[in-house]
Amino acid sequence: MRTSACERRYTDAASTTDTAMKQSLQLRIGQQLTMTPQLQQAIRLLQLSSLELRTEIQQALESNFMLELDEEGELEQQEQEQHEQQEQEAREDEAPASDPAGDDIPEDLPLDTSWDDIYDGSTALSAPGDEAAQRDTLDNRPAASDSLQQHLHAQIELEAFSARERSIAEVIVDAVGDDGYLTQSTDDLLAGCPEDEQVDAEELEAVLQRVQRLDPTGVAARDPQEALCVQLEQLPEDTPWREEARHALLEHLGLIAERRYDDLGRALGVSDEALGSILGLIQSLDPRPGSQISDTTPDYVIPDVLVVRRDGAWQVELNSETAPRLRVNAYYASLIRRADRSADNHCLRNHLQEARWLIKSLRSRNETLLKVASAIVERQQGFLDHGEEAMQPLVLREIAEAVEMHESTISRITTSKYMHTPRGTFEFKYFFSSHVQTSDGGEASATAIRARIRRLIAEEDRAKPLSDSAIARILHEEGIQVARRTVAKYRESLSIASSAERKEARRR
Repeated sequence: MRTSACERRYTDAASTTDTAMKQSLQLRIGQQLTMTPQLQQAIRLLQLSSLELRTEIQQALESNFMLELDEEGELEQQEQEQHEQQEQEAREDEAPASDPAGDDIPEDLPLDTSWDDIYDGSTALSAPGDEAAQRDTLDNRPAASDSLQQHLHAQIELEAFSARERSIAEVIVDAVGDDGYLTQSTDDLLAGCPEDEQVDAEELEAVLQRVQRLDPTGVAARDPQEALCVQLEQLPEDTPWREEARHALLEHLGLIAERRYDDLGRALGVSDEALGSILGLIQSLDPRPGSQISDTTPDYVIPDVLVVRRDGAWQVELNSETAPRLRVNAYYASLIRRADRSADNHCLRNHLQEARWLIKSLRSRNETLLKVASAIVERQQGFLDHGEEAMQPLVLREIAEAVEMHESTISRITTSKYMHTPRGTFEFKYFFSSHVQTSDGGEASATAIRARIRRLIAEEDRAKPLSDSAIARILHEEGIQVARRTVAKYRESLSIASSAERKEARRR
């Protein structure tokens, strides 16, 4: 029986549909990174600074009873202390019952004698001579400094202000910014005064002038001109050039700001020598009086690695103070029972697992830190031997290829990590810098070029300072292809004035 073409096409389509709807199993091989809690912890520890790491370890020691510090030589020290204690007890047994030296405490103390004069204060609770254990840890902490507002409020309490004037002064002080200037207008200050006192602008101005004479002088000024004038007024009347400096600030501040000293000298009608004395007096003042009082605590840098020279080669080692060693408490670990499914045993297992994860993550962090630091030192031996001018250009990719890690890992491990070298303590990222092509096809580090510019300016003729074009020409002669604009950018990053400003400053 013949089938038509239409029937054949229908049969083929149905067969194709059945084939497409059939389920099949396929085997695929691929790689996929899973962010396990252990990996997340290891990555997080990589980017912690030394101070943050110590805080993290301290918190772990307080929350996980399975962890404890692995102090090197702790067992030997305990055995030595026990041996010394036994010898001390043996000597005490051999000593006579009554000591002729008179170590016993007398029953009656003289009235004009203090207890410390008779009794040395040593007890069985503290070992003799153990000064570290008896020292108060708070003695070595920096005292908390007051803020600018606290400093001013304390002075207001000591000044001869009336109750009304004190309330106005407190409103003014609360409106002072960190730089020492007022952050509110006169209308806003009047609005902040108590409504029942009905303070006017004239009374506010009188109190404001008294506040401006507090320490630091010139605080609560509305602009730098007012701050500098107040500081001049507080100087002794016989201060040389005081009135001329005040006149220059009030009438010719624009010329001073633009460094148009020739025009300023003609406007004041003084000689160049007198103008130098006037400018010197003005420059001795503080345009930001609030910066003298700061409540910020200093940040201390603890190096993560130490670079030392041994046997003619540079070697890198971890700083033991920033990398404390941890271990699992053997006693608590022995309490875990395999077949026990109780809540206590489950808690012990969890703490043990977390302790092992942390110890492994810290070990991985230390190994990575040491590996990266060693690779940096290997490429920057010229800097360690000769200084900044021998710094080699270096990018993260080069270190990543050397230690066979990803650039993101190198970026994390070099952030907020410091290296102590014989030339100072530097952040890891200090050793990375861009490069500039040289005439022989090589590369020069931007750090080395900045150091060279600094040395050229330091050795220049004071009467004829080097311009940016002249410095660029010298660098070209030394084989460093750098434009004048680049020299100007590097010079400004070093906070070095231009040749014209250096010449004018040296002329004064």
